[in-house]
Amino acid sequence: MSQFFNINLNNPQARLIAQTADILRKGGVIIYPTDSGYALGCMLGYADAQARIRQIRAVDDKHLFSLMCRNLGELGNYAVVSNSQFRLLKANTPGAYTFILNATREVPRKLQHPKRSTIGIRVPQHPVVQALLEAIDTPLLSMTLSLPHEEDVSLMAPWEIRERLEHVVDLVIEVEHCEVGATTVIDLTGDTPVLVREGLGDLSPFSF
Repeated sequence: MSQFFNINLNNPQARLIAQTADILRKGGVIIYPTDSGYALGCMLGYADAQARIRQIRAVDDKHLFSLMCRNLGELGNYAVVSNSQFRLLKANTPGAYTFILNATREVPRKLQHPKRSTIGIRVPQHPVVQALLEAIDTPLLSMTLSLPHEEDVSLMAPWEIRERLEHVVDLVIEVEHCEVGATTVIDLTGDTPVLVREGLGDLSPFSF
C-alpha cells in the first residue's frame, strides 16, 4: 500500500520532502502535483521504476518521459542550448512549458526520441516540486498522470487517486490546490520555435 503525504503548498514540510526523496532514491514511483496537474515520477537510472510508470499509463517505450529540472543550470547538463535558446528559456522558466531540445550524452538513449535524439525538459513553477528537486539533487523523470479507460484523472481528489493506484505506486502527494491542464509544448530544435501543443503556458512570448 502506498504512503500518502499532505504537503503544504507554499511552505513544504522538510521532513516530508526528505521522506519523499528517500522513496525516490530507493527506486520508488510517486504521484505528485505540478503546475500542470498530477504526474508520475521516478529518478533517473531506475529501469524498473520507469517500466512501472509505463505499465500504469499502458504505454510502450516509444512514449517518452519529460525531465523535470530545478533550473537552467541543471537543464544545460541534459540539453544542447544555443545562446538564443538560452535567452528564450530564461525569459519563460520556470513555468508550465515543456521544451523539446536536442539531448546531450548525459541523457540515456532509451529516454531520447529514437529518431531525433531529443528530450522534453521542464522547469516547473511549483514550490513542492522545486523543494523535491533540491532534495534529490538531480532531475526527476516525469509523465503526466492519466489512466487507460478511466475518467479524467484531473477531476479526482488525491485520496481517490490513491485508492485507484495504492498497490502500484509508493507515494501519493496531496496539496491544497493543483492546477488542472497540460503544459504548452514547444519544439526549440530548429531555427524558430514550433508549437507542438497549446496548454497552460502563455504563447505570447513566442513567434509561431
